[in-house]
Amino acid sequence: MAFTDQAIEAGGATPPATVKVWDPFVRVFHWTLLALFVTAFVSGDENEGVHIAAGYGIAILLALRLVWGAIGPRHARFSSFVRRPRQVLTYLRDVASFKAPRYLGHNPAGGVMIVALMAALIGTAVTGYMMTTDAYWGAKWVEKLHEALAHGTLVLAGLHVLGVVASSLLHEENLVKAMWTGRKRSL
Repeated sequence: MAFTDQAIEAGGATPPATVKVWDPFVRVFHWTLLALFVTAFVSGDENEGVHIAAGYGIAILLALRLVWGAIGPRHARFSSFVRRPRQVLTYLRDVASFKAPRYLGHNPAGGVMIVALMAALIGTAVTGYMMTTDAYWGAKWVEKLHEALAHGTLVLAGLHVLGVVASSLLHEENLVKAMWTGRKRSL
């Protein structure tokens, strides 16, 4: 047992034990993806070389995450958090009534958000690449789609942050800290 699991809080209460949930790859992926997306979004038309490099970095990260989602540890696997629409709607109803169950890994809404963010980012990366090819060089519709997907990703990221804050408050758990340390309070 780790030293932190044996600590005594003020008043003599033993804090809840923590368990490892997020493996190092998932944590590094998450924060690196954030940094690369911000870099790509901010550099945009201002610095094409940085923008393209960040876009390729995002594409590589996404490809690695897709593989890790199939072969990685339990909480990294898509099969552990991608739920049926009915389960997601039930979970969202429970959130609205402040009765949502706590999940050790991603909750059903978090699973949908991961899929949505990855789909938007893959679309952004693909359209970004298309704009560098002879076939689509200067194609306005590809540029408009690329920008729409990037802005859509920004909206999804904002909803993701709101969901993290709501879940953290609902379950009295710092999910941002958990994504840094990889540890959460056990069930």
